[in-house]
Amino acid sequence: MEIIQIIGLGFLVTLLILIIRQQRPELAVQLGLTLSAIIFLMVLSKLNVVLDLFRDLAEKANISQMYLNTILKIIGIAYVTEFGAQVCRDAGESAVAGKIEFAGKILVMVMAVPIIALVLDTIVRLIP
Repeated sequence: MEIIQIIGLGFLVTLLILIIRQQRPELAVQLGLTLSAIIFLMVLSKLNVVLDLFRDLAEKANISQMYLNTILKIIGIAYVTEFGAQVCRDAGESAVAGKIEFAGKILVMVMAVPIIALVLDTIVRLIP
């Protein structure tokens, strides 16, 4: 199971970070970033399976590719925002993390406008 490997790697790097942080705190942050990149690369192949499934379901449901792409972008923004905020928190910059989260929320709201408009348009057409 990949999750066992990821957790084991996470524990190992966490232990190294705890040891290194006392002597070289800047290296500890870099080690954390490297771990994040490695974990991302490990799960990247699994992401393609999910994206293909979403595309197949959208095609079967006759949903426009534009709306599916928008939803996938929103999900991507949420994940990248969370990742960026956590990296900043790990580096001790909670204020910057908060600003990243705020920007992510605004971008999600902006990206959702076409979908919200479609839903409202559908509701208006259903009401006599």
